Amino acid sequence: MHVGKIIKFYREQARMTQEQLGKGICSDTHISKIERGSTDFSPEVIALLTERLNICLDNELIKLNTIKKRLFAWHEAIVMLLLDEMETIKLELENEQLIQISDYTALYQLIQARYYLVHSQSDPAYAIVLKMQRSHSKLPTYESNLLLHITGICYLARQDYRSAIDTLKQIDDEEYNNPEYYYHMAVAYHWIGSHMMAYYYGEKSLRFFKDSRNFVRTIDAEMLLLLQVVFDENRNQADIIVRFENLIKSCDICNTPERKRIALHNLAYEYLEQNNYELAANNYQASMALNNPKTMLYLLSLEGYIRCSLQGKLLSKEELLRVTEGGLRSAKEIHDHMLQIRFQLLLYKIEEQHEQYYSYLRNSALSVIRNHGDAMLVEKCEKELFNYYLSTGQQELALETASFLINKGKSPLNKKEMLPG
Repeated sequence: MHVGKIIKFYREQARMTQEQLGKGICSDTHISKIERGSTDFSPEVIALLTERLNICLDNELIKLNTIKKRLFAWHEAIVMLLLDEMETIKLELENEQLIQISDYTALYQLIQARYYLVHSQSDPAYAIVLKMQRSHSKLPTYESNLLLHITGICYLARQDYRSAIDTLKQIDDEEYNNPEYYYHMAVAYHWIGSHMMAYYYGEKSLRFFKDSRNFVRTIDAEMLLLLQVVFDENRNQADIIVRFENLIKSCDICNTPERKRIALHNLAYEYLEQNNYELAANNYQASMALNNPKTMLYLLSLEGYIRCSLQGKLLSKEELLRVTEGGLRSAKEIHDHMLQIRFQLLLYKIEEQHEQYYSYLRNSALSVIRNHGDAMLVEKCEKELFNYYLSTGQQELALETASFLINKGKSPLNKKEMLPG
């Protein structure tokens, strides 16, 4: 079967007809049967055909038989975040033409999508997902589960956390055998405010990353678990500070500045929770120093820095306005509507325009925040509105807002913490 596929592939590459290839060797009918794998053939005939095609059949068979092995090596490099190896294997596979006739074209495309997602290129990844979904029923079992995993990650990238959970839940553990997806389950549960489930799946992913000596992803899982502890009302704040500091050291050891930036941001928030405004500001600034100013993550840290500077009176009103207006301009430049809302709300607070603040929050901001999918931030905003309406005697609006809070948890969030991807 493989011999026939190779003969056909290189014949078509050479733009030869079956008659041209077989001239003086065998009939075009025999060539057709060889290519379809529906006849026996002599080694002498194959030797003459491959000589005419200028290929070494043994080498081509070896390459075809190692494609699956190289694909799984590429996938493992992606999971382990071995960036150099990831790029080396990617280039090797891009130059391997025989993938087109192998049994692993679907696997190759799915791992391509996974590669795009590692590099935050969700659009080309989603295009592959849509294509694969059209032939989902024909996919082998492993590829079918991999498609579910990648689809779940795409939903995370689009901040559709409930769809991510629904999709990832369909994965068959025994058939897929890639516990990395537990981490993505944990992230999705985190963003809908289900901290117990986030911790459960986060622990499962941590065990997998530790067992596979995946040190960078171990940092991801430990940071995710630590964020769940932050929401425990009985948490030991001193212990949380130490754990974040240890994570930052681990980031330095693993040479992963992008994760260090995230850990610094979250450590800054914990200091802000303790009303230690100077240390909060210092860590927000340290996070920003590791990032590009025209990115979402930089601007989130900038927003945190402004907030702790406002609460701690670390900057003058004029300086606060200048920095906040700059953040708003940058948010508009990168077309991030959520960040624009955050900076606009800060401007109202700095100017002490309370009526405008709560009017903007209720009439403009809250619907966008709800659509954004961050359940914890939604709850914080709804509680803030409820308390304001209650304190100002606006009973009807207070009751209207309270309806959104029924059966919700007790842990509001007044920041957007960061998670590795």
